[in-house]
Amino acid sequence: MKNLKIWNIFVFLFIAIQIASAQYGAQKKGDYYFGQFSYIKAIKEYEKMVKGNLNTSYAHQQLAECYLLIRNYKKAIPHFEAIINDAMLPTDYYFKYAMALYSNGQRKESEKYLKKYKKYNKNDSRVKRFLKDGNLASVVFNSRQRYDVEPVSFNSPESDFGTYLHQGNLYFASSRKTDAENKIYGWNEEPWLDIFQVQENNPMSTPKKLKGTINTKFHESSIAFSTDYKNDTIIYFTRNNYYEKKEGYGALNEINLKIYSAIQEDGVWNENRSLRINSDYYSTGHPTVSPDRKRIYYTSDKPGGFGGTDIYYSIIHERGGVGSPINAGPIVNTEGNEMFPFINKEGKLFFSSDGHVGFGQLDVFSTITDEDGKIVDVINLGTPMNSSADDFGYFGETNGITGYVSSNREGGKGSDDIYKFKFTPALDIEGVVTDGINLKPLDSVKIRLFDQKTSTLAAETTTDKNGYYRLPINRNTSYMIEAVRRTHPHENVFLNTHTVSHSTKMIRQDIVLEPVLDLKLLANLNKIYFDFNKSDIRPDAAKELDKVVNVMTNMYPDMIIRLEAHTDPVGSNSYNDRLSESRAKSTYEYLIANGVPEEHILSYKGYGKRKLINHCTSKKDCSPEELELNRRTEFPIIQIRKGILVAK
Repeated sequence: MKNLKIWNIFVFLFIAIQIASAQYGAQKKGDYYFGQFSYIKAIKEYEKMVKGNLNTSYAHQQLAECYLLIRNYKKAIPHFEAIINDAMLPTDYYFKYAMALYSNGQRKESEKYLKKYKKYNKNDSRVKRFLKDGNLASVVFNSRQRYDVEPVSFNSPESDFGTYLHQGNLYFASSRKTDAENKIYGWNEEPWLDIFQVQENNPMSTPKKLKGTINTKFHESSIAFSTDYKNDTIIYFTRNNYYEKKEGYGALNEINLKIYSAIQEDGVWNENRSLRINSDYYSTGHPTVSPDRKRIYYTSDKPGGFGGTDIYYSIIHERGGVGSPINAGPIVNTEGNEMFPFINKEGKLFFSSDGHVGFGQLDVFSTITDEDGKIVDVINLGTPMNSSADDFGYFGETNGITGYVSSNREGGKGSDDIYKFKFTPALDIEGVVTDGINLKPLDSVKIRLFDQKTSTLAAETTTDKNGYYRLPINRNTSYMIEAVRRTHPHENVFLNTHTVSHSTKMIRQDIVLEPVLDLKLLANLNKIYFDFNKSDIRPDAAKELDKVVNVMTNMYPDMIIRLEAHTDPVGSNSYNDRLSESRAKSTYEYLIANGVPEEHILSYKGYGKRKLINHCTSKKDCSPEELELNRRTEFPIIQIRKGILVAK
């Protein structure tokens, strides 16, 4: 029977661990999908957390943001409501909730939370930005997530752009001079573009032209790898209208761009097909293929679009044929130019545009889709991914963290340069505040975060019933954390995030607070009353003394005190001495009877009117309120932790 009981306990624990593991796995998956802009998939994982009652506050926060980003404001609002009154909620969520309410037509409620947000973040310009350009998704995304970018070592003084990583090799377009016969392109006085390859993680590798018939005397760029129906690797690439050594001209004698495919033969890449979406009379280029190989996306200025160049896609048929062009729609395409599409591992479309609100000329954007896979909004990826110049040719690696982008921003080596980026997820700090003596968690601790450099308040919150707090913080910043509670003197903790790794999303900082040496504060005592000329413990007084019992037996069981009773100055010394002594004794006996060890009260004494705390001498020179202040019971703390006296 005993063994059976142990086995049942083991099974129960095993199941509990499995369930907990599955739920924590949901958070990990949810965070991954969130970082990949796959908000629908993220929603499913965070909903598992809510259902399993795991870290529900965090799950509601993430669900609120996900629904906000896919423009489902009605579904976002209940999740905001679940957390908005949480004392430890980052103040950033007041802004996000206000935006959800605003977008749902609840303007008065929105204004209420905007004001609450501005109370903590007076210099935040996002409200004005949102009202100016109306792009809620970009405003929310750029509030915390960010990228770091740095130029690659193989940039040249000429144009380098449009990367694609395949099997450890990086493919890109470049007009770098490789021999004396390079033909100069008159438009920018640089050689014509060719496709090069270089080993990605080998600093000694030198870029070399791709071998085969892909590179010609005209421009080649924007390569994308895929497979055909036989699962053989193929390449799609952009070139001027030149196929099988024949040039093609448009109505104005121009040589437009077309997309071609190539296959590998004897170790080299040779062109093998001009796609049917091409035309002599307009340009089609910059191809990318969805991970499931069912769609090819590209740029075209074909008639009937929304602007100069638009993003289109075509269905790839089972045998490799490409269907008719389908415009990606007015949420993606504008009256300006959209180009350089890219589809990441999760099927999200990235592209560059000078028509959407951005930071300069071409900026990189990502799409957001709803539950049905329909594009509902676009996100500007913010700075430093984007600059005041042209930023384009986004390529994201399958790890969801690193990738490449091209730009002609200042400080580069050539007219266009390639930059490697690293996605840096939002960073939070969490911790538990505990009492320094009993090590129990402390609720209602005010946590304030200050930027050491500027001495400004960065964020604030309050610990929950488990002593837990969580706040958003920035990287590469030095902070001071101030923790304050009425029963505990404030404590300052210093930290910096300069050495925190890019992949880290959370750092921990637990805080220990020492209690004040004031039993009235520790017990949150109200005044202890006695009836006139009596020393009996009244019911209301008993409730207050029960607080003292709790402090001395549960919170600080090693506490030792003295007990002192005082009266007002009315009456003789002898009368007040007897009365205060009697009240001190009654208080002492009540505490002992309710569990306080006798040895933890060193003495009890009545001082009568000998230790007044104000100027009172009689009823004549004092108000009733001033007289009452002198009628008090004191509990001086002699020891709060074992073996260490704090008073004699």
